[in-house]
Amino acid sequence: MEDVLTELPPPSRFFLEDLNNFTPPSIPLPSPFILLSTPNSQTVLRPSLFIIAISAPSLYLLHHISPKTLIGTLILPEIPSSGNSVDPSLKDKSCNLYAINHASESVILANFQYSISSERAHGIAKTLIGQQIIPERVIIFDSVQARNFRGRISTDDTFAMKLETSRERKGIPLLKNLNYFPSGSVVEGLGAALLGRCQMKNIKSSLCVSWPESGGSVTSIVKALLLKDVLHDVELRIDANSDDEGLRFGHTNHYLDSELYT
Repeated sequence: MEDVLTELPPPSRFFLEDLNNFTPPSIPLPSPFILLSTPNSQTVLRPSLFIIAISAPSLYLLHHISPKTLIGTLILPEIPSSGNSVDPSLKDKSCNLYAINHASESVILANFQYSISSERAHGIAKTLIGQQIIPERVIIFDSVQARNFRGRISTDDTFAMKLETSRERKGIPLLKNLNYFPSGSVVEGLGAALLGRCQMKNIKSSLCVSWPESGGSVTSIVKALLLKDVLHDVELRIDANSDDEGLRFGHTNHYLDSELYT
């Protein structure tokens, strides 16, 4: 007679490796790539400063910097380009690359006008930094996710904080007037992947995270950082009656907080 206490149980029908035998493997997504306006396989861009906009306030402000020159686009094969306008617009689903001349520095801007899944974040960071674009310094503008913040935050709060690579901390920081993101809080997604890429490549880099995700008050904070600490004497041509004004002053009506640490 079998000993039911010591005999090994039969394999479970719900083991993941068994289930995968009946599931066709997912088709891998093509890698992202940069399409330059003047294609040249030998071209490597080496800007003094690379500014990457992910948050709504930074997208709005960098879109209105003038003058700037469109030099390329980051292509994600899964993001359709149909419906995009001929002239760059904040309503497009795109990531355009622009060049501006600031004093004696060469500056490149990247505007991420679509959301990035966590599975694609590291691939995009690898494509954007260290291959065709090798910058001396990188600054990333992103938003705080309420679920990742230690404690409670509401839409009435307005702030900006920073994270830096170790090389950025050793010198004179670009965002010298910002407090550091509090210990115990978490940054995830594309902003974190880009900062991690800079740390791995030993590049000076700062990640500025702001709250709330949109609105006039937080836009004013980001604008002050841009004009005082990052791009002195750069012109911002903003039309108060433009159709993208809602992206600057948009708001949410519900209270957001995090119970993760409370």
